[in-house]
Amino acid sequence: MIQKPYLKAFPDAKGYFGKFGGAFLPPELEEQFKKIEEAYLTIGNSHNFIRELRDIRKHYQGRPTPVYYARRLSEFIGGARIYLKREDLNHTGAHKLNHCMGEALLAKYLGKKKLIAETGAGQHGVALATAAAYFGLECEIHMGEVDIAKEHPNVVRMRVLGAKVVPVTFGAKTLKEAVDSAFVAYLKDPENSIYCIGSVVGPHPFPMMVRDFQSVVGIEAREQFFEMTGNLPDNLVACVGGGSNAMGLFSAFIDDPCEMYGVEPGGKGTKLGEHAASLTYGSEGILHGFNSIMLKNEAGEPAAVHSVASGLDYPSVGPEHAYLNSIARTKVGIANDAETIQAFYDLSHYEGIIPALESAHAVAFAMKLAKEKPYESILVNLSGRGDKDIDFVVANYKPEDYM
Repeated sequence: MIQKPYLKAFPDAKGYFGKFGGAFLPPELEEQFKKIEEAYLTIGNSHNFIRELRDIRKHYQGRPTPVYYARRLSEFIGGARIYLKREDLNHTGAHKLNHCMGEALLAKYLGKKKLIAETGAGQHGVALATAAAYFGLECEIHMGEVDIAKEHPNVVRMRVLGAKVVPVTFGAKTLKEAVDSAFVAYLKDPENSIYCIGSVVGPHPFPMMVRDFQSVVGIEAREQFFEMTGNLPDNLVACVGGGSNAMGLFSAFIDDPCEMYGVEPGGKGTKLGEHAASLTYGSEGILHGFNSIMLKNEAGEPAAVHSVASGLDYPSVGPEHAYLNSIARTKVGIANDAETIQAFYDLSHYEGIIPALESAHAVAFAMKLAKEKPYESILVNLSGRGDKDIDFVVANYKPEDYM
């Protein structure tokens, strides 16, 4: 019997990566999600769809994004050679547009009129608002009040692009609650709208769809790195909240002899509510329609979480990350708030690249890993730029303290 390649074998027909994944849906959404799955597997694999998406990638998004050797940062650390996959140079400033354009294109083929989504740091919201403008669709973005205040530049961008930004005022008023709110809005009119999930989370088929749309990152990076060096990278590093940028990078290297590190937000401590490190401290549970590893409180409900990066402020993780970690194909890294802020400034000072706080987690861990592996190469997915974070960082962490 011929064994399928990993990406063809996972997820299975019911959307599972091992025991993780699936689709735990209210009855009124089961038919809609089945239609989305069928459309993705048929329309999404048609030559017309693929040709149109490739044209968008090249002529609108500005792909491929480059791989860049961070020479000065590497010399400063005195360890391994650090390379960056520059997703911050993707149109809208982050990797999120990779799957948003794919989801919106699928929505167009399905005859949908409205895109609905959640956002934490605002990058997914900006990307989806951009896709909606490109295709002439309505757009509604749900965002926690805490994140609206923290990520004001992205809120402005969404509104300028024509999206309706819905403030979420209940619970912790961050990413989890934004997902809850967006699902409720989608339930009101699933026939004319589509919920464009912002990461490799949610009910099947979204973890698979988002991974596949994001795989362009890994496909490009693998070819580019080999062309630059004649080798594959020894180590891959990417931040993980839900984990879309990490799966985008990892997907092309799963069958290669590379170490892969998903970096979780260590926040400000190890107690529940002080971090958002699901794989490190969590246990199996169902949230937002999928089974994965999640942080729980004493009542077994999703726990309060914290991260300096709004886009990582989520109490669970994509089911594929849970699976790959369970079979020891990936390793978990940790970067706390203090390390992340230092990495934010170090990359800015030594390379002239201001990273998103989410991406700065990956840079922070790569800087630690570089000292442990001085003769190896590290490829970091620099998933976004830090324009959205500058006001917050400077107001709370003065630049002169990090020189």
